[in-house]
Amino acid sequence: MIFEPKTYRNSFSKERFQSFVITCNDSDLWIGVDPISYKDEMSAVALKKLRAIQDALKIYIANDSFLKKSLKPCKVQENAPDFVRSMVEAAEKAGVGPMAAVSGMYSELIGKELMENFSINELVVVNGGDIYMRLQKSLVMNVFAGESPLSGMVGLEIDAEQTPMGICTFAQTEQTPLNFGKADAVIIACKDAVLADAFTTGFGNLIKKPSDVEKVLKRTEHFEEIISAVLICDDQIGIRGEFEIKLLS
Repeated sequence: MIFEPKTYRNSFSKERFQSFVITCNDSDLWIGVDPISYKDEMSAVALKKLRAIQDALKIYIANDSFLKKSLKPCKVQENAPDFVRSMVEAAEKAGVGPMAAVSGMYSELIGKELMENFSINELVVVNGGDIYMRLQKSLVMNVFAGESPLSGMVGLEIDAEQTPMGICTFAQTEQTPLNFGKADAVIIACKDAVLADAFTTGFGNLIKKPSDVEKVLKRTEHFEEIISAVLICDDQIGIRGEFEIKLLS
């Protein structure tokens, strides 16, 4: 089971979001909904969708095992589900293997399933460090960055008008087979959580030391899909995009 830090769950107000958790196999998702919109049956709908995605992915990988193993962009078979195609397309843009986008894919598809089945004002789906959200007012999300002295010291103010969107995080502390960089945190925001997830791995793999932050930040400018980017390695931080950074006490 790949370790996924659950720290981001603590970023969201218990007064603003009524939450529940769904788990299946190696997936563990925290879902927050505004109390007015919350329905007890949301958990069952979300879990059913999660199981369906996992089953479809398992069936596809049984006939295309290279997709699961590849650490580089690869082609997809003609019978691939739409969500697999979205992972492959995101991986191609980010220069990583398709499975680097799987966590963001789960967050986004579960979030969309809930919004399609219920009238929801605000929604947050947290899958490790990969988040899909829909907001009605701005929200400041703490930036957690492992052993960096900057961890927990700054927050990213999310503009509600940009949502629904994905905000995904690459962290050195995750120690997954897909992570080769030394960044304490790479946070990428895109309209598409699948793409944001792939980008975090792609850019995170490029950061080997603090002095890499500036040049990698410049590389994020080549992708118009990126709404905001935050890169942290040790005491170095790079920030660009449309969201404001807040200093936290």
